[in-house]
Amino acid sequence: MNTKISSKPRVQRKQLYTMPLHLRHKLFNAPLSHELREKYNIKRLPIRVGDVVRILRGDFAGTEGKVVDVDLKRVRIFIEGVQIKKADGTPVYYPIHPSKVVIVKLDLSDEYRLKIIERRKVTMSELVAKGEEKEQKGGE
Repeated sequence: MNTKISSKPRVQRKQLYTMPLHLRHKLFNAPLSHELREKYNIKRLPIRVGDVVRILRGDFAGTEGKVVDVDLKRVRIFIEGVQIKKADGTPVYYPIHPSKVVIVKLDLSDEYRLKIIERRKVTMSELVAKGEEKEQKGGE
C-alpha cells in the first residue's frame, strides 16, 4: 500500500481507490477451508483464476464454483455458475468480493504458488514455535 499511515477514514478510502494494480493483489486474500488449512498449515491465500471457492454470503451463499476471472480494478471475482440475466436475457457473471468466499480447492499448476505456500508454511511454523517459547518462559 502507500507509505502514508492515517486514521482518517477518507484518507484510507482514497488509498484503497488509488492503489496501484500490482499492490491490489494483496486485497484478494481469502481464507482456506478447514481441510486445506490443516493440510497446508496456512490460514489464507490470494485467490487466482482456477481456484474452486465456496460463497459464504449473499444470494449465492453455499454455491461452489471455479474462479473464472479476477477484476483487480473493482476488487471482485467472477465464479462459474454464479450468473444473473440482463434485461435482454443474456447471462452475466455476478461480481463477488473475495472476503465473502472460502477457498475449497487450490490451483497448484503454477510453480510460484507452490513457493508462496512453502514460504508461508515456514513462517507459520516459526510463529507457533515462538508462541511455545513465550509460554514456557511465562510459566517458569
